[in-house]
Amino acid sequence: MTTSSIHNPDRYMADLRQVLSQGRKRIGLLIGAGAPTAIRIDSSTQLVADDGDPLIPDIAGLTSAVFSDLTEDDRTVIDHLIHDIDGIINVETILTRVRQLAQVIGKSTIHCLDARSYENLGRRICQAIGRHVSRNLPTGSNPYTELVAWICGTRRVHSVEIFTPNYDLLFEQAFERARVPYFDGFTGSHLPFFDPASVSSDDLPSRWSKLWKLHGSLGWNVVDGQVVRLGDSEATELIYPDHLKYDRVTRLPYSALFERLRQFLTTPDTLLLCSGFSFLDSHICAVLDESLAANNHTAVVAFQYCSLNDEGPAIQLALSRPNMSVYARDGAVINGVRGHWRPGEPEHHDWLDIRRTFWHSESDTIAGQFLLGDFAMLAQFLALIQARQIESPMSEDDDLLTSPDNPTDSSIQVQTNA
Repeated sequence: MTTSSIHNPDRYMADLRQVLSQGRKRIGLLIGAGAPTAIRIDSSTQLVADDGDPLIPDIAGLTSAVFSDLTEDDRTVIDHLIHDIDGIINVETILTRVRQLAQVIGKSTIHCLDARSYENLGRRICQAIGRHVSRNLPTGSNPYTELVAWICGTRRVHSVEIFTPNYDLLFEQAFERARVPYFDGFTGSHLPFFDPASVSSDDLPSRWSKLWKLHGSLGWNVVDGQVVRLGDSEATELIYPDHLKYDRVTRLPYSALFERLRQFLTTPDTLLLCSGFSFLDSHICAVLDESLAANNHTAVVAFQYCSLNDEGPAIQLALSRPNMSVYARDGAVINGVRGHWRPGEPEHHDWLDIRRTFWHSESDTIAGQFLLGDFAMLAQFLALIQARQIESPMSEDDDLLTSPDNPTDSSIQVQTNA
């Protein structure tokens, strides 16, 4: 006999809708590189199309696109460098290796390049990245505008905080298109400068959202020793945190932004929703792990696109930290318990319509799929909360998101034959 677990998505989604519609909890979003891929664009018309190409490719696609832009000589050097990299190989880890060599080898040569040549190679890689992530939001409704509509559609006690390793300007465009005020750590008008003291404070009105670009951004540059925001998408010098930004903890703005993530997660009664994030960034994951261990009154819910078996890094963290949950396509890890999804009986006559916003099943005999691992579906789910309020089948005291020590019958132990 083996024991497996079943999680009822209806109950968790009802609870989530209730929490997110009330505006009392401190809410954060961690939006990774998978989010822009949810917007598909027809390459010929540049209009939204379900069968189009991603507006911005994911990290694997970006790596291929960037390297195709480089010269044959640059690609030959990179092929040699790949053999020196342990673990994940992508444009970011290769860029880190290039910058490391630029810092340490001086006039010596490795693969026929000296320090200055590696510095120039790193600059060319950044410029290529900039060309591929410098995209504009399509006109009309899209996942980013829907997410902003949800953010500004509820009267809140605390500002919504968005943490993202992406260096595109899609969130900035969505906020400005909706005329929703936001703060990104910079202040001023001629050459807005980064102000770490403002990043660490909570003095802004709650109607202001906060946008924290953990890996830097297009448009950032250094002028007279000061990090400034130029408003120019061709500025690509600070779009990725090379090794120096982590080795020198006093280096701003990156240390201030990571400290803001840690501060948010260690504040009581907070909820962080993750979308499009692979949990392969060791620095971000370290902050999540340490903060979840330090504060059991914080909850993290990771909406993952793939099945449980393909979400190893997220699953590993959730199994060790019961205040983190992973909602994958075919199952979930909740309160440290891994199990498959199985919807329950509808609690009231409206619930079947609501279920369609997060669940798809072609028939009663075919296993269904949880949809919110797709950033586009999650944004739509959040936007619809404003349009239709429901009464949760749970009491306000039974908060499944923040009480890992209080199991409920949403996690049902089922005996099956081995």
